Amino acid sequence: MSTSLQPQDDFSEITQLITAARQQAVRAVNTTLIALYWQIGQKISRKLASAEWGDGVVSQLAEHLAVTQPGLQGFTRRNLFRMRQFYEAYEGNEIVSTLVSQLPWTHHLIILSQSKRQEEREFYLRLAIQEQWSKRELERQFKAALFERTVLNPVKVSPLVSQTHPEALSVFKDTYLVEFLDLPTTHGEADLHRGLLRRLKHFLVELGRDFCFVGSEFPLQVGGRDFALDLLFFHRGLNCLVAIELKVGRFEPEYMGKLSFYLEALDRDVKKSHERPTIGVLLCASKDDEVVEYALSRSLSPALIAEYQTQLPDKALLQAKLHEFYQQDVPLR
Repeated sequence: MSTSLQPQDDFSEITQLITAARQQAVRAVNTTLIALYWQIGQKISRKLASAEWGDGVVSQLAEHLAVTQPGLQGFTRRNLFRMRQFYEAYEGNEIVSTLVSQLPWTHHLIILSQSKRQEEREFYLRLAIQEQWSKRELERQFKAALFERTVLNPVKVSPLVSQTHPEALSVFKDTYLVEFLDLPTTHGEADLHRGLLRRLKHFLVELGRDFCFVGSEFPLQVGGRDFALDLLFFHRGLNCLVAIELKVGRFEPEYMGKLSFYLEALDRDVKKSHERPTIGVLLCASKDDEVVEYALSRSLSPALIAEYQTQLPDKALLQAKLHEFYQQDVPLR
């Protein structure tokens, strides 16, 4: 005797269709809205630049829209000037101007109000799209001075990473912020490990898009001995496993030996045939850049050394250092 499916069995399919349609509608509305703001900003910019309008005319425009478009919101004098700023920020950059419709207006307002340089605006614009940051996460990255840290302290990798995974230079960071763990100043590796697992969602956002969690204290057996790797991830874009070893103290050169051992074991016994060689990350509380350079220069493993910080950095200090950096005319990588 056959049993018929209950109607509820098909409800999830209908729900998925509705959700997808709503998401598509939101994206379409956002694209149209951003295009409108761009066009209005363009007209205001050109009218002011040609001296056809004075600043007072923009106030008159805002009043006119309030009367002729009752119920219309977001077209105050202040916002109209923001639209002008929005257009002028990306005017002439055809590649970037094609990206702006992919972010909500609130994201653009954050980027425009907090970026001091054109390079910084484009940096956050691209990353916000790539990482699909929420408004809150975008604001966090500004507070964390991600742009300043990226320019002043590019990630330090072994030569093999550059050879086998050149795109990894844009995936990994020199410093990872874990202020969301609320760790005390004095903490052990177990505290750090437990905290990262407890707030894994936050850590994945800090690591970046395409990182997938595989396991904690991942077991490795070599010969007759058992070993445990602190954290194991997989990166979809790089198509490789990413092994992370945690150290709550300063980086020491001997740590490289153990990490290399783990990478060899993963590549021999865990990595699948279609995957690329595993990358190793030593995440330490502090490091001496010169010691790091020496340790990585002769390393035969695809590895990198990064710091973790439990508090947000002094952004004003980093901005001052960045100003000095630009004054030296040092080319960006």
